[in-house]
Amino acid sequence: MTYIVGLTGGIGSGKSTIADLFAKFGVPIVDADVIARKVVAKGTPLLKQIAAYFGNGILLENGELNRPALRQRVFSDETEKNWLNGLLHPAIREAMLAQLSAQTAPYTLFVVPLLIENHLTELCHRVLVVDVTPQTQLMRAAQRDQSNLKQIQQIMNSQVSREERLKWATDIINNDKDLAENLPHLKQKVLELHRFYLQQAETLYV
Repeated sequence: MTYIVGLTGGIGSGKSTIADLFAKFGVPIVDADVIARKVVAKGTPLLKQIAAYFGNGILLENGELNRPALRQRVFSDETEKNWLNGLLHPAIREAMLAQLSAQTAPYTLFVVPLLIENHLTELCHRVLVVDVTPQTQLMRAAQRDQSNLKQIQQIMNSQVSREERLKWATDIINNDKDLAENLPHLKQKVLELHRFYLQQAETLYV
């Protein structure tokens, strides 16, 4: 059994940046987004079900999932969103649990954007929130994904509020500043947390 640290944050908060810093210390990462992509990879049964439901227009020419097109469909239709979640969530959860149970490191970083929304905090010993303002979320997500602000705001509205997310946090990393300016601080904070989590993991198994 591994000590599990859930890492979460809203869209554009910089979860991947923080996870990469932990990975440099050899910490294993179980990433819900990576798993979510694998379960709907080209040729998988789940992707075939999605195409059957939404039509082949939801696929790219090479047969892979057209993610922006799917995102646009489900965020504008609650029924379609619920259908998709009902299909994907059990498969993603099963794959996440399998990966977590296979870990032998002292602790594992469990990276889940919807950790709180999907009630996955129950799997975690601690919850690390990457915190930024909503304004920063909008700006970063727009720059990264070239998405329109309305769509990004819809995604933000589907996630818990900043205030609610912070209520669940046992640890917080503020990532509101420019990355180049803030990187030394982030590295130091991750180092401190890494050492702390190793200590916590040791006490778990004593």
